[in-house]
This record gives sequence, C-alpha cells and structure tokens, in this order.
Amino acid sequence: MKVSFIGLGVMGFPMAGHLANKNKGLKVKVYNRSVKKSENWISKFDGIITNSPAEAAKGCDIVFMCVGNDNDVNQVVRGDEGIISTIPEKSIIVDHTTASAKITSELYSFCKNTKNVNFMDAPVSGGQAGAENGQLTIMVGGDENIYNEIKPLLMSYAKNATLIGKTGTGQLAKMVNQICIAGLLQGLSEAINFGQKANLDIDKVIGVIKDGAASSWQMQNRYQTMSKDQFDFGFAVEWMRKDLKICLEQADDVGARLPITAIIDQFYSNILNIGGKRWDTSSLIKLLR
Repeated sequence: MKVSFIGLGVMGFPMAGHLANKNKGLKVKVYNRSVKKSENWISKFDGIITNSPAEAAKGCDIVFMCVGNDNDVNQVVRGDEGIISTIPEKSIIVDHTTASAKITSELYSFCKNTKNVNFMDAPVSGGQAGAENGQLTIMVGGDENIYNEIKPLLMSYAKNATLIGKTGTGQLAKMVNQICIAGLLQGLSEAINFGQKANLDIDKVIGVIKDGAASSWQMQNRYQTMSKDQFDFGFAVEWMRKDLKICLEQADDVGARLPITAIIDQFYSNILNIGGKRWDTSSLIKLLR
C-alpha cells in the first residue's frame, strides 16, 4: 500500500509519524507548505519529501490530509497542483481537517465524479497531546466499505475511530464536540475564578470534585494551568474561533439555537483582542480576572 500525508502542523506531524512507525514497511510520502517541517519530519521518520499535493498523491492508494480551513482543503484537492490531478482512480482521500460539512459534500461529489475517488471526512479531537500520544478520537463520515478499509491505519494514531454516517456527518459530529468544549471551558473558568476569589485551595477542591458529576477532560487536564495563568500550549484560540464560526453557520442552516456558544465565541474574540490568538482555549479565564 502506498500512502501520503499532507499537512505537518502540530497535529499532522505526529499523526504522520505514528502512521510511519506503526505500519511495518509503509513508507509515507509527506508534503507541507513549509519545506523545513517536511525536512524535520524526515529526520525523525521513514518517508519521502514531496514538493506539492499532486506529487504527494501520485501513485497513492490513500492520501491523508490535515490542513487549516475550507479554502486550504479545497486548494489541496482541486488546486492547480492538487491531489485530484495525479491521484489514481478508486483511491481514497481522508481529510482530518476540521472544516464545514458543505465543503466536504462538495469534494465528495467532485472526487467521485472526476476520478471515482472516495473522499472521507475524518476530523479529530484530542489536541496536540492526543496526536503526539496516538490517542485521538476520530469522527468519520463517508461510505462504510471505505471506512472499514482505512480504519486499521486510523488506529495508528487514535484510541477511537467511529463511522458516524454519510459524508459530512464526521464534520457535524466535530461541531458537537466543539460546542461541548466551549461550554465546558467557560464553566470551568468561572468555577476556578470563583474558588480563587473565595480563597479556596483549588487543588483540594478539584481533587475532590474531579471524580464526581462535574468532571471533564478539561478539568482533569487544564485546571492547574488555568489556575496559574499558563496558556502557551494546546489548541489555539484562533483555531477555536474558526471552528465555532463553522458551528454557528451550520446552526443557522439547520435551525438550531446556540445562545451560549455564540456568547463564548465573542469571549474568544476578546481574547484575540488582547493578543491571545495562540493561547490555549482554556484562556477564557483571563477575561474574568
């Protein structure tokens, strides 16, 4: 099997690494807009550097990609040097980008009609740590037979990969995930700030409630850094704003109300205004202090 991985950012870099390390004999072709990242990846893993998405996809059975947004996804697939120009017929594109269900549906039809190529949406959750530790959660949309074919490779960097349904449902499930996270982080921010203002020992408080009904991954993994005003890591605020914009637009399309999510999206806008675009999403607590 010949595979490639396009996009070696904080998520794609370790994901491609697990793909190369955990599948004996698999040599992964990689492409990234910044050649230095590709060179850094090759210094750590067995693979081949390519100079464009087209070169990366040439002769491949499966092309994995993890890029920034809808425009990036569209350009990588349909651009002048895009995947579709060289990928063989009946191959598979697996898109790990968090993007809109709209672009996913468009590309599924485009790839099918152009070359009978299967396009799968497969956004991930678990952040940089999840990618580095191979413990991501993957929400997949697309054809069941193709999902069954790619799942063993997905499990190279995932603890859970689930087919949600038809094309686009992976992205819709990721929207549910981001809506949950936004609300959790605002609640946790208010709770920690309240506890500190009330002169409580936050370590003791979280130590007792983290095993109860209030527990969450965010509480378990972020309360200490939030308490200490440490935010230079994890999932960046600028990317969360991109994701919440997708959620709010989709909510308008389906007639769903997201009043709290809309408010928290504006809170993240305030974080950007004070220079926090690369801060972790738990930085919401900064607005309370």
